[in-house]
Amino acid sequence: MEQQGYEFVVVANRLAVNRVTSDDGTTGWQRSPGGLVTALAPIMAASEGAWVGWHGAVDEELEPFDHEGLHLHPVPLSEQEVHDYYEGFSNDTLWPLYHDVIVRPSFHRRWFNAYRRVNQRFAEAAAKVASEGATVWIQDYQLQLVPQMLRELRPDVTIGFFNHIPFPPPGLFAQLPWRHSVLRGLLGADLIGFQRESDAKNFQRAVRNRLGHYIKSDRVYVPNQHDSQAGSPLKGFDADPERGTAPRQLSAPPEGSYRTADAKAFPISIDTGKIQELAQDPSIIARAAQIRAELGHPKTIFLGVDRLDYTKGIRHRLKAYEELLRDSELQVGDVTLVQIASPSREGVASYQLLRDEIDLTVGRINGEYDTMGHTAVRYLHHSYPIEEMVALYLAADVMLVTALRDGMNLVAKEYVAARKSGDGVLVLSEFTGAADQLRQALLINPHDIEELKAAMVTAATIDQEDARKRMRSLRRQVVSHNVTRWAEEFLESLSQQKSQ
Repeated sequence: MEQQGYEFVVVANRLAVNRVTSDDGTTGWQRSPGGLVTALAPIMAASEGAWVGWHGAVDEELEPFDHEGLHLHPVPLSEQEVHDYYEGFSNDTLWPLYHDVIVRPSFHRRWFNAYRRVNQRFAEAAAKVASEGATVWIQDYQLQLVPQMLRELRPDVTIGFFNHIPFPPPGLFAQLPWRHSVLRGLLGADLIGFQRESDAKNFQRAVRNRLGHYIKSDRVYVPNQHDSQAGSPLKGFDADPERGTAPRQLSAPPEGSYRTADAKAFPISIDTGKIQELAQDPSIIARAAQIRAELGHPKTIFLGVDRLDYTKGIRHRLKAYEELLRDSELQVGDVTLVQIASPSREGVASYQLLRDEIDLTVGRINGEYDTMGHTAVRYLHHSYPIEEMVALYLAADVMLVTALRDGMNLVAKEYVAARKSGDGVLVLSEFTGAADQLRQALLINPHDIEELKAAMVTAATIDQEDARKRMRSLRRQVVSHNVTRWAEEFLESLSQQKSQ
């Protein structure tokens, strides 16, 4: 196998660049704006790192190429594979299952077969470009089988995995017909990172319950050889590695018969420096003032910024707002809700239904409560560049983050980072990873509409000194824990785990 000598390899569903078309019709590449790319690009540059991922176009094979100091290795996907592996198993099976079954997941063997096949292709691509003893960091739920596949191909490399979304409780995870394959896939890593401590514990319990492995202090003792029939009362039933449950190991296995995999929480964050810099840009400050003027200078602007996803609690937010207007606890003119809902997974039926429902709800609210001079809900089904998002953060008095389940929710942290003036109020769902760190937000249960309504009224009428105290505390946490620190802490822990 040809080795190209990359000491650090990132493996993700998407490459670190997006294809763009210029005004003259020519195409090129632009670095992705996400925090992950921002955090890892300097590390990759220092270590001559490579990024393995899909380049975003179906039925197209590209040779490896460089862009702005990044060595990029595209993995091809067919149109059918995107449908089965990505839209199907990743986003219509794993995504709803991992988000508390807010909608019912679909289980199709064809989808999982495509998922396994595509994961093998990613593993082979990573194995090809990693140098002897390299560090390979695999990202997110689309690639949960890659760690074990890569370990079988390249036992010399150090493997990390980070799960950016929640990991479900064992009772929910047990519904997955391919649960053993996923657990064994993840346990191929030396270090498995999660957003929250509860996610790491959910994973550990699933491993203990399904595979029986011994676990101590976040460390899983993985036998060198998996015996799928060990302890099975029904050999024929358990001959399939997906079937049956192994007995629990009550003590560490003998020396030399196992390797270890750590499962810990590493809460991700944002590029706070960039957000703060933009928040002080005079043109963006002027744009924020223009936004307030365009909305008719209401006393309170509520802001929601989400992908159009059923996990984000947009329907709950609109319901609470509509009831507050109906009961005259809030009045159009004094308040406006700006809701950004960027397009998401429009090929998945549940997302199409959600968009239709949100469109109807917004139309009903505006038809009932709009005035000639003011709108109740300014609803925008678009994606916006970061500069416009920061202007919105500056314009908004209250940020509404009402996710029903979320791995982290970086929008909450972006809003806090932008509020250098120290004012503004964050209403935050306790079911987001961000709630573990941002304890001075107005924490709410978004399923409790009355509690959400009370928090919105409190946010609109809060004593400004109280608001500033809360925001100062929130900012200390966000500014001191940026995405670069997150990446460095994960990679340092990975290095330490491998050396033990």
